[in-house]
Amino acid sequence: MKKDTISVAQKTAKKNAFAVYMRDNWQLYAMLLLPMLHLIVFKYLSYAGLSVAFMDYKVAKGFFESEFVGFEIFEKIFKHRDFGVAVRNTLLLNVLDLIFSFPMPIILALLLNEIRVKWFKKTTQTMLYLPHFLSWVVIGSVAYQMFGLSNGVVNALIANAGSSPIPFLQEDAWWLVTYVIIGIWQTMGWGTIIYLAAITNVNAELYEAAKVDGANRWQQCLNVTLPCIRSTVVIMLIMQLGKVMGGSFERILALSNAKVTEFTTTIPVLVYRWGIQSSKFSDSTALGLFQSVIGVALVLIADRVAKKLGEDGLL
Repeated sequence: MKKDTISVAQKTAKKNAFAVYMRDNWQLYAMLLLPMLHLIVFKYLSYAGLSVAFMDYKVAKGFFESEFVGFEIFEKIFKHRDFGVAVRNTLLLNVLDLIFSFPMPIILALLLNEIRVKWFKKTTQTMLYLPHFLSWVVIGSVAYQMFGLSNGVVNALIANAGSSPIPFLQEDAWWLVTYVIIGIWQTMGWGTIIYLAAITNVNAELYEAAKVDGANRWQQCLNVTLPCIRSTVVIMLIMQLGKVMGGSFERILALSNAKVTEFTTTIPVLVYRWGIQSSKFSDSTALGLFQSVIGVALVLIADRVAKKLGEDGLL
């Protein structure tokens, strides 16, 4: 009887505590309603639309009356002449971004961490963050003003120096180099936030011990800071690998033109052409689903490899 009385009393106390908690914090949960509704509608209910990839979808017939064709749409897009080109270009652009863009925020965070003048450090960080908030339309227009062949600022300086102008955005090879450089500039500042946050969690006693052992600032970076943020680097690398089959449609659209066509056909661009321009909704949905599945598979494989190597991983 006493145990039953105690358990009932405990349940009542928990209910009362929960009621008091909700009374004091209901505003916070009310603020979550709209974000949760957005998440459910656009991230979960939209999954039903993936079934279009397995239908010969016709707008006139609608979602429920269109013919179910199974994997025929996937066979069709895999045989399309642009599919192989899009996969090649997507992998090329994203692997180049991974090689050159991924290390830059780490290097930049290490350099910023070594700055001891606070006002200079904050000013530098603010300037480095700004490109992240610019739309690719703005970045594209600035890029053409800077790297244009006839009226670009950079080519004007090159011409004044007595050299021939460089077709940064007018030849495929130079366009590829410019694409990567602009991507590094746009992403490296914002990417430092996570690494700087990880660096702040490094135990200061480790630096003191390194100083006692005679380590200079460079050696402290290599032997203390980098090993301590290794898990963060691995997690970010795993997440970045999931984007290898993706890419930014806006970035390519803003920097492309009629003279450069070899590397501008990627999977996101092909999804736009098929889905929006040509109204091939089944084809574009199937291609988007293929891209997402490959991305998830790469994340899972990278996570498994990271765990085999002794890292924490994502899952």
